[in-house]
Amino acid sequence: MQKSKYILILLLLVGIVACHYRPAASTDMPADGKTDSLPAVVPERAYALSSNFEVEADTLWLHQLPFMDSVPVVRGNQLVVAEFDVHPQDSVDSVWVKVARDQETIGWIQEHELLEHIVPVDPISRFIHLFSSSHALPFFLIMAVFCVWFVYRAIRKKQIKLIGLNDIDSVFPITLSLLMAIAATLYNSIQHFVPETWMHYYYDPTLNPFEVPFILGLFIVCVGLILLVGVAMLDDLFHQTKLEVAFFYLVGLAAYCIFLYIFFTYVWVYAAYVCLIAYTVWCIDRLRKSDKYPYACGACGAKMRTKGICPHCGALNE
Repeated sequence: MQKSKYILILLLLVGIVACHYRPAASTDMPADGKTDSLPAVVPERAYALSSNFEVEADTLWLHQLPFMDSVPVVRGNQLVVAEFDVHPQDSVDSVWVKVARDQETIGWIQEHELLEHIVPVDPISRFIHLFSSSHALPFFLIMAVFCVWFVYRAIRKKQIKLIGLNDIDSVFPITLSLLMAIAATLYNSIQHFVPETWMHYYYDPTLNPFEVPFILGLFIVCVGLILLVGVAMLDDLFHQTKLEVAFFYLVGLAAYCIFLYIFFTYVWVYAAYVCLIAYTVWCIDRLRKSDKYPYACGACGAKMRTKGICPHCGALNE
């Protein structure tokens, strides 16, 4: 167990120092001293020419040369990046981007205004945008539903299953929660140490962990393992419990995992490392004890850790 702690710390440290994208090209200034040349601008952007975006604002105005006229684009319109330009005299944002909806609708817009009101068309980018901007709402909704039904079932004195308390006979829920904590800690590390890495990934996503920096590759692997372990857990859960019990267990597990994600994402990054090590030790201890079922229900034969009410059929075993 002590060895696993050092391995985890080593992986985190290696990830932190190996998480920069290689520069796409040289950013040296041109010999004529101009700052509006394309090579001087493109390498500094997280997105590139010909990138495709979708408008999220109700209306976005594109300025046409000589910046006297403007044309609107509305929510749902798709834009393509056609050109970059630099206006040093602009005190608000010196970088302007030329985008086009079609051959007739082409214009310039300040970069910060463009990025605030668009989302990349890639499905991965859309998911990142949706999840990062509204993940707190599903958390509170799931927690509210879980608490209401928990109180309702407690009043009716029905037994429910809950991860860590009255868990199912499976290693998958604990493993799933540990993967969620690791993924959230990796995300926290990326945002704290190299946020530009995440920006590059947001505008140019991939599911291949070998095409991105090491720490981001670890994050992608964790997300993939979460999906695989989640499917295995669902299969195990529905083979062990009835539909009603499985539903409440999944609601509780979802609330628990979302809490882990929010905690490890927003806590101070160094504190997240300490908490992750402690949580890993707890999970390993739970997994080591997961196969210790010294009792069996006299009514249905289900395995039990302690005597008492069977969590499967409700029979009393003394």
